[in-house]
Amino acid sequence: MIILVCGDQNQGAVFLREFTLIRRESLHDDFLSDLLNNHKTEDPSSRTARSEEDRDSLWDAWGSWSECSRTCGGGASYSLRRCLSSKTCEGRNIRYRTCSNVDCPPEAGDFRAQQCSAHNDVKYQGQFYEWLPVSNDPDNPCSLKCQARGAALVVELAPKVLDGTRCYTESLDMCISGLCQIVGCDRQLGSAVKEDNCGVCNGDGSTCRLVRGQYKSQLSENKLDDTVVAIPYGSRHVRLVLKGPDHLYLETKTLQGVKGENNLSSTGSFIVDNSSIDFQKFPDKEILRISGPLTADFTVKIRYAGAADSSVQFIFYQPIIHRWRETDFFPCSASCGGGYQLTSAECFDLRSNRVVADQYCHYYPENIKPKPKLQECNLDPCPASDGYKQIMPYDLYHPLPRWESTPWTACSSSCGGGIQSRSVSCVEEDIQGHISPVEEWKCMYTLKMPVVQPCNIFDCPKWLAQEWSPCTVTCGQGLRYRVVLCIDHRGIHTGGCSSKTKPHIKEECIVPTPCYKPKEKLPVEAKLPWYKQAQELEEGAVVSEEPSLLIGFSRFIPEAWSSCSVTCGVGSQVRLVKCQVLLSFSQSVADLPIDECEGPKPVSQRACYSGPCSGEATEYTPEETDLLYGSFQEFDELYDWEYEGFTECSESCGGGVQEAVVTCLNKQTREIADETLCVMSRRPPQLLKACSLDPCPPKMGDWEMEHLQSYLWGRIADTRCLLFSPIIKRN
Repeated sequence: MIILVCGDQNQGAVFLREFTLIRRESLHDDFLSDLLNNHKTEDPSSRTARSEEDRDSLWDAWGSWSECSRTCGGGASYSLRRCLSSKTCEGRNIRYRTCSNVDCPPEAGDFRAQQCSAHNDVKYQGQFYEWLPVSNDPDNPCSLKCQARGAALVVELAPKVLDGTRCYTESLDMCISGLCQIVGCDRQLGSAVKEDNCGVCNGDGSTCRLVRGQYKSQLSENKLDDTVVAIPYGSRHVRLVLKGPDHLYLETKTLQGVKGENNLSSTGSFIVDNSSIDFQKFPDKEILRISGPLTADFTVKIRYAGAADSSVQFIFYQPIIHRWRETDFFPCSASCGGGYQLTSAECFDLRSNRVVADQYCHYYPENIKPKPKLQECNLDPCPASDGYKQIMPYDLYHPLPRWESTPWTACSSSCGGGIQSRSVSCVEEDIQGHISPVEEWKCMYTLKMPVVQPCNIFDCPKWLAQEWSPCTVTCGQGLRYRVVLCIDHRGIHTGGCSSKTKPHIKEECIVPTPCYKPKEKLPVEAKLPWYKQAQELEEGAVVSEEPSLLIGFSRFIPEAWSSCSVTCGVGSQVRLVKCQVLLSFSQSVADLPIDECEGPKPVSQRACYSGPCSGEATEYTPEETDLLYGSFQEFDELYDWEYEGFTECSESCGGGVQEAVVTCLNKQTREIADETLCVMSRRPPQLLKACSLDPCPPKMGDWEMEHLQSYLWGRIADTRCLLFSPIIKRN
């Protein structure tokens, strides 16, 4: 059994040093007496002088400090004093301090575990056990409780652990004489100094940064797992919470390049690359905690296990591994007669223990480069000088070296953000005003001017499309138009936009109102109003801006717009709008009175913009602003239905029918795609048009022709104006 022998108030306590573990049956009475006798024969000269407080009391001076209870990992040492009166002295006769505050080698193991294993060769209730430590007992953390391996047997093998044993695994507090004593991060008893989140004792948290975030899984048929977050070496206070059906696992890589993996298959505490990990697994969530500091780079990954999405919230403190380190003073600028020398700062990689480029330290906003220090040096007069050489102030007679720069280069981009650079050098000016380059360290007492800066960070010109005009028809299919301008970041119409990205200025439109039905009451097919048709309908030809006529139906036909009335600024355009009808037999167009066409008449005047006038500020009225800055909406879908020409005509003469071919197109590449990629509910309706309208060889006399023509003109008087609509489909 491990023992700790205590004497009375005058005798104090006797310490058993680390690993001095004695079995009960081998302990003799003369052994204890030797310990006590050795302590009583203390050399009086080793005692310290009595303090003023001791002189006013009945205590003798404190004795010397004992040997440390541990050789590493933090132990305790004690000092005793005697009461010089036969009466009771107020206060304690023993005091403690920490010692051996150096980390133990990894192979040394846990101190509490060593004390439990010392009982492995001692029978308990007639049987040998392999004892494991029971830590973090909230009721009595300083008793030696051990558990038999492979059994539920927990026994208190000693009422007290050896001095210097940690009270709790995650604390520096230590047990002394069976009581838990507070120990600060400065390893001093009774100290309340704590480590900051970066692991720095009494630090201000400036050596690390808080990282927090959230990951949401995105299921994919081709991916079985995904990376959640990479946590670098040295990070602390790591916590991740996964909610969902998926599972977490770890990949590690040490500084030596050794890789590892842990599947985290069950709840428990694990050691992964010398880092202690606590993992909890529940049916609907998983929790991962690592106190740190991490001894390797950890990559937390997620393995997909279900159809539902999962989310992971994480938080940890990441060390700032690149920090500024002040250098020693550089050599003096003069060997005699007075000179100056400076310190500098270099960026130091804490992981590789080497100096790296300054840009690594500039990455962290928390890193503030220390200002160089300047001092005079070699003030002794030079041997060749006559007497003492007075050192004059540098700013009056010998200016300090300074930074000088060349002009900025042209910007690498005309818009959208570019960079420009310049060279910066350290120069020195002598008394005669001659300037010469010198080593950069001489100018490090001031901040070096930047050598690169951003430029032209304003947005590049963009196409701006105004609102679409009304559809040119009141029923069926027509056209609509808009103005598209190239506008720069100041809102001025300019050039510079790519013609490849210019939005189209016209497109077909569908008015859902059914067009006039003839007396036969046959069904009329019209396109749905939401369908956007910009593809040319005429096979092998561009869609004409002129709306087409149907045989026997009158409609408004607008002519081309005139030129803009002004050469700059906002003007107007006009056009002529006619009411016309197509005659079937003569295949000619006839003008009708305006009141013969029903529905709204297309506008015959509109505003136009010819660019800003030179030398004038561009100012617009509200009406002009609406004209120039209309809003437009683009389709988000990559695939959509479009018409791609027509089938061959069903008849060679006398009038036939062609059916529009509907295909699923990739809107970016304009390539035909599989129909399953397009939304079936958005497939446009069947569209027919007349064809082969030339009459077949005549089979009737002239009087029959005149009779039919008279009949047609009689029909026109009763016909309502119909703008372009799909051909009537006959069953």
